[in-house]
Amino acid sequence: MAERLFGTDGIRGLANVHPMTAEMALQVGRVAGHFFQKEDRQHTILIGKDTRRSCYMLENALTAGLCSVGVRVLLTGPLPTPGVSYIMRSLRCDGAIMVSASHNGYADNGIKLFGADGYKIPDAVEDEIARIISAGEIDSLRPTGDKVGTARRVDDAVGRYIEFTKASFPKGMRLDGLRIVVDCANGASYKVGPNTLAELGAEVIAIGDRPSGLNINAGFGSVHPEEMRATVIREKADVGIAFDGDGDRIAMADENGRLLDGNAVLCVLGMDMIERGALPGNTVATTIMANGGLERALAAVGGAVVRANVGDRYVVEAMLRQGLVLGGEPSGHIVLLEYNTTGDAMIAALQALATMVRKDQPLSAIAHAYHEMPECHRKVPFAAAKRPGDAALDALAAEAQAQLEGRGRVVVRRSGTEPIVRIMVQHEELRRAEQLAAALAARVAETAGA
Repeated sequence: MAERLFGTDGIRGLANVHPMTAEMALQVGRVAGHFFQKEDRQHTILIGKDTRRSCYMLENALTAGLCSVGVRVLLTGPLPTPGVSYIMRSLRCDGAIMVSASHNGYADNGIKLFGADGYKIPDAVEDEIARIISAGEIDSLRPTGDKVGTARRVDDAVGRYIEFTKASFPKGMRLDGLRIVVDCANGASYKVGPNTLAELGAEVIAIGDRPSGLNINAGFGSVHPEEMRATVIREKADVGIAFDGDGDRIAMADENGRLLDGNAVLCVLGMDMIERGALPGNTVATTIMANGGLERALAAVGGAVVRANVGDRYVVEAMLRQGLVLGGEPSGHIVLLEYNTTGDAMIAALQALATMVRKDQPLSAIAHAYHEMPECHRKVPFAAAKRPGDAALDALAAEAQAQLEGRGRVVVRRSGTEPIVRIMVQHEELRRAEQLAAALAARVAETAGA
């Protein structure tokens, strides 16, 4: 059986340790380059990256692998993941690769693959790439002479993406008079975030905008928004925006420093689009982990949610199936298919700011309808030999769900990136959620032999 290289969002792990080694990146480049070549011509693959030190190693290995099978490579340098998706479509590339471990610390890294349509490749394609690598089926493919690929830099990639994001902002509208804290997580948005907002007229206070290669997501960004919130209060700013390391997740803070996670941002955008008649079916796509408060707030204005598996790729698939244009995750992946094919934190931020300007109200006012339902999370580790089956986990979840009597939600699932079972219980009463989560964790541990 082929090695399962890919998790919920590409390949990810400790850099320079299998599978995130230069040797594996070389193989991924060779197989991806071969896999994406569908016609008798030289194909082009775009490579982007975030700001972690190991990106140099992996970017060069991927480039070597792609060139070794005859692919032309374009390199953007540090650029948010949604920027890579946009630039590859703008340049009519045949695929793209993003080198990033997203919100993880600098020691980790990852590889995400995009098809020619700008969407992340589906599970079936990932499995086929893993199978080809395992089988060594293209080891004999060695073009020579002028058939070997080339590589060059796209010098204006950041500027192109800034102009693209600004085009999503309503024509004639500006951000004059708004004081905005922008936390770039010392990641791929360190130029895009501050410059985009400043060009639209905002007074920008940038933090986490000095990447060293070793400080991405370290105490800054959407996973660590404390400094962003504190800066909003200290600087008397109107709003705070925090990106993650590769710029596809967002967290926000209102003028009082109150945090808005992905659920709250989705609520703000969804309610505004319903009000403007711009949300097909008045429906938002999200995941099974989304807070029940989102569903309640949207239902109050005639809206609804559909739920997909965890991962922005699965949210996008649900959106495409049902003709939806807005979706996202509690983690802050916000997808607006009118503008981009993947989670785009910069565009999500601009749409939230446009709502503030359009209504002439502070963020606290337009977000007041969202009230988080209390929730409790637990993690239960398991050994490979004791990997709990889906049927057993589903049965435990169904049993717990029945105990809530319609006043909450239960999710029990295996992680796509770690050998753990994740448990989430939402209930109108926090104490009840905590009690049920603890009981569930004990049952799962018993099943998993932990």
